[in-house]
Amino acid sequence: MNPINCDFSPMKETLKDELLQVILSLQQSVEEMDTNTNCLLGNFEKIKERFMTIEMKAATFYLNCYLSPFTEKYPELSHSVQNMSLRRHGGLIVIQRQDALEAFIQPGIHIGADLTHSLLESIFFPGNPLHDGAVLVNRNQIESAANVLPLSERYTGEKKLGTRHRAALGLSEMSDALVMVVSEETGKISFALQGNLYPISTPGII
Repeated sequence: MNPINCDFSPMKETLKDELLQVILSLQQSVEEMDTNTNCLLGNFEKIKERFMTIEMKAATFYLNCYLSPFTEKYPELSHSVQNMSLRRHGGLIVIQRQDALEAFIQPGIHIGADLTHSLLESIFFPGNPLHDGAVLVNRNQIESAANVLPLSERYTGEKKLGTRHRAALGLSEMSDALVMVVSEETGKISFALQGNLYPISTPGII
């Protein structure tokens, strides 16, 4: 497997440019506090919205960095979760990294097939007997489906997380696995890593 590859240009340069623009906006706001008596709350709201957009793009960028050393099929993963997002088909995909996961996952049904976006999407198609639970990806293969993950008890803000997101966080709190989630309700895509949940921008994850 290749070493960590974080040179996903032009995404990296775009992120740097947008961060510099936010820094410039903050500097201008500081200067305006000395020269302008108008309320700056509107400026802060715009800066916050821009920063949230940058955060989602950064999560997309780093998702590729985290995946590329452990599977060559990360474009297939990207394709599948984008299609699932558009159709609002819920999904939960575990990408095994360095830690063994047998102690944390209640095993489901063995698959043992090459990872393709069409196979992933068919597993999570509503009504498929395997669509509940998580798919386990190890390197370039789908090892199993309908796996049960440990649930986190954490809250995010004022809203309690759904079962898929709690499962993603739960496993990421116990291991170095990266867990991708597609929300059935909203179609939004996020990933959990090291006990944190990150929204990612769509379309065009890669």
